[in-house]
Amino acid sequence: MTVVSVRGHSPREAGAKMVVSSDHVWATVGGGNLEMVAVDRARAMIAEQLVESEVLEFKLSDKAPYQQAVQCCGGEMKLLLEPLAVVPSVAIFGLGHVGLELARILARHDLELHLIDSRPDQLSAERLAVLDDAVAGVHIHQVPVLPELVVGELPPGTHALVMTHDHAEDAALCDAALRNGQLATIGLIGSSAKWSRFQRKLAEDGNPPEAIATITTPIGLPDLPGKEPATIAVSVAAWLLHQFIAERNHAPAHREAKA
Repeated sequence: MTVVSVRGHSPREAGAKMVVSSDHVWATVGGGNLEMVAVDRARAMIAEQLVESEVLEFKLSDKAPYQQAVQCCGGEMKLLLEPLAVVPSVAIFGLGHVGLELARILARHDLELHLIDSRPDQLSAERLAVLDDAVAGVHIHQVPVLPELVVGELPPGTHALVMTHDHAEDAALCDAALRNGQLATIGLIGSSAKWSRFQRKLAEDGNPPEAIATITTPIGLPDLPGKEPATIAVSVAAWLLHQFIAERNHAPAHREAKA
């Protein structure tokens, strides 16, 4: 939200901003009654998944109606409440040939990009220099052991892509992703033979069939052939863009919105 105009005495100047989510607040537009009322309204807008902006007007007088506290600065203030789009979050597990090519493509989009690999050399500054001009917010996770622990650190609604160098690591990541329960999608790279083995292993580890079926494999566009890393990366990126569009159209409740 933004203070769009003030008259007389007010706790903040025009242009002051505050961001509100369902359970956090960043910065302030002045505190007191006006801020508490504005936060309540912003959270109601989030809960109702409203997309249109609203303007709230406050008279800062002890004679003005108030809901939670008296605020008598003597002036007037207008607040603009603007719902903010939540950018997608993507996690690439495995920065080999395909993973790096995919990261290069996704880095050109407005999203949060998490890069995870158990091999330190795959995440070296020199190797990732191709992402230095990224539009995306890039987050590097160096985890020499148990990369599946990163799954629990990802934002709810993240799209997880499993493409490491080690099938055992892939299987552990798929299991952790299924147990997480808050990911938007889980994609796995590999052959039908690999997937058959994974299905048996995931079932043996206690994952129900309906959960296992939520894993998409192979990932990418089925009508785009080719095994070159760059081709696979383009295919997976295009598949992800379709997921982002579907996500925006359905505005799923598990993604944390802000106003």
